[in-house]
Amino acid sequence: MIRIQQLKMRPDHTSSALAKKAASVLGIPERDIRSLEIVRRSVDAHRRGQILYVYTVDVSVAAQEKVLRRLKGHKDIFRYEKKPYVFMPGLDKEKVEEAMGKALRPVIIGAGPAGLFCALMLARKGARPIVLERGQMVEERERTVRRFWEQGILDPESNVQFGEGGAGTFSDGKLNTSIKDPDGKIRFILETFIEHGAPMEIGYDYQPHIGTDNLTRVVKKIREEIQMLGGEIRFDSCLKGITPLREGGYRLDVLESRSGEETSLTASGVVLAIGHSARDTFSMLYELGLPMEAKSFACGVRVQHPQKMINDAQYGPDCEFEMGAAPYKLTGRTHEGRGVYSFCMCPGGDVVNASSQEGMLAVNGMSGYLRDGANANSAIVVTVSPEDYGGEDALAGVRFQQMIERKAYEAGGGKIPVQRFEDYCLGRPSETLGSSFPSFKGAYAPANVRGVFPETIASAIEEGMHYFGTKIRGFDGDDVLLAAAETRTSSPVRIIRGENRQSGPFPGIFPCGEGAGYAGGITSAAADGIRVAEAVLTFLLNNEII
Repeated sequence: MIRIQQLKMRPDHTSSALAKKAASVLGIPERDIRSLEIVRRSVDAHRRGQILYVYTVDVSVAAQEKVLRRLKGHKDIFRYEKKPYVFMPGLDKEKVEEAMGKALRPVIIGAGPAGLFCALMLARKGARPIVLERGQMVEERERTVRRFWEQGILDPESNVQFGEGGAGTFSDGKLNTSIKDPDGKIRFILETFIEHGAPMEIGYDYQPHIGTDNLTRVVKKIREEIQMLGGEIRFDSCLKGITPLREGGYRLDVLESRSGEETSLTASGVVLAIGHSARDTFSMLYELGLPMEAKSFACGVRVQHPQKMINDAQYGPDCEFEMGAAPYKLTGRTHEGRGVYSFCMCPGGDVVNASSQEGMLAVNGMSGYLRDGANANSAIVVTVSPEDYGGEDALAGVRFQQMIERKAYEAGGGKIPVQRFEDYCLGRPSETLGSSFPSFKGAYAPANVRGVFPETIASAIEEGMHYFGTKIRGFDGDDVLLAAAETRTSSPVRIIRGENRQSGPFPGIFPCGEGAGYAGGITSAAADGIRVAEAVLTFLLNNEII
C-alpha cells in the first residue's frame, strides 16, 4: 500500500473527490487507484472560515513501485505495510479446548471493557472463561438506571458504575487514547467494536466515539460471542472473598445479589477487572493482603454550556458547513502549580447522576452517537495526590472520594447539587439557575457546590474556569452551571502487579484494567484486558494446565 498523509478536503466533499485528490497528489489518473482506505480523519479549524478535514489514507495503485520511486523522499507519501494484530498466533485453540475440558477454568471479575475483552480473547482461544459481574446484563441495567434517574431508586449493585459494559456504557463512549500501540491492539479493538455493530467511522475518526445508544448494543453482541464460544457470564454475582487452595488455584466466594444465595467456585486463574468504583472489593482485597497503593486521581465539577457557544468558538459563528457538535479539550495550571483540566467532554449530551452508594452522589456526562442535545458538558477537575488527601494507606483515596460524595448528596438533599458560576465565585448558594436550560438525567436542585470541596480544590476550579474563559469566550459566564461531584475520573487505588501481570504474593491473580490502576478509558482498558488474557494463557501453559 501507499500511505498518503495531510490530504486536506472541504468538509462537504464527496467520496469520489477524495480519490481524485489522492490521484492528483500521486500524479496518476484516478482510474489507476484500485482501492482507498481512510486511516485517519481530523478537523483543522485553526483558520476561521477555512475549516478542512485532514485525511491519512492507504491506497493501492497500478504500477505502485514506479509511483513510489518517483515520489521517493516525499515526507507525506511512503510505502506502508499493514501488520494486523494477531492474538498469540502460536497457541493451538484445539489444544486449549481439550485441556480446559479437564481443568479449572479462568475466572474474570467484572464485565467492563477490560473484563469483556479479556474474556473474548480467552474464549476465542478455547479457554472457556467464566465472568462474574455484580450488576445486570445491559438490557436490564438500562431499565434499572432509567428508574433511578426518574424515581430516585438506587440499586447499589447495578447502576451507572456497575453492570455489563462498565462505567463507560453510560458516557459518551469515547475511544480515543494516548497510549502507544506498537503491535496494533488499538486498531484491533476498534475493528472488533465495528464487527459488533459500532459505526464504521470509529475506525478512522481522530476522536472516535460510539455513544451510549450504540454501546449498549455492541456490548450485548460481544457477550453473545463469548457465550457462543463456550464462555459463561454470571450476572448479579458479586465477589465477596478469595481463598488460596493448597493444591493450586483459588476458591471464590460469590453473593448472588438478587436471591441472596452464597455460592463458591474454584479457578485456575483470577482476573481482577473490577472497575474504579468497586470500593467494597478494594477493601476485601486489601484485607486479603494483595499489595496495593493509593494513587493520584482528579476530582471536581461537571460544567454545562450551550452547545452552540462551543460550536461558535471552535468553528466560527458563520461556519458554512454542518460540522456536528464540537468538542473541546482544555488544560491549565493554577498559580500554585496544580493541574486543572477538562475531562470526558460530552458534546450535545446530559449531566447524569452516576451514584453507586446510598447517601453519596457522583455525576458524569453522557451523550448519544448523534450528540444532538442542546448543551455540552465536561468535567473540570483538579489533580489530587496521596499527599493531598493523606494517603496513609492504600484506601485513603477511596475515603476522600466518599467524603466529597457525601457532601454533594447533603448539598442537594439527595438531588444533583447545581450552582451558577457567579454564585460559586461569591461562595453563596444558588437560589435559581438563571438563564440556563439545564440537561440532566436525574433530579437536580440549586445548591452550594463550592462547599462540597476543600477550599484548595474549590479555588483551583474557580481559577481554572476563568483561565479557560480566555480560551473559549463565555466559558466562565455568570450563568454557567456547575454540578457536583465528579469523583470517578480514575481509580484511587493501584493493585500492584509484576511484569507477568500477576500479584506477586498471589500467583494466578491478575489485576487488570482501570480499576486496578492500569488504564484510563474504554480503549486502554480493553487493551489491558487483551494483555492480561495473554498473561493468563502463558500462566496456564507454564503450569502445564494447557
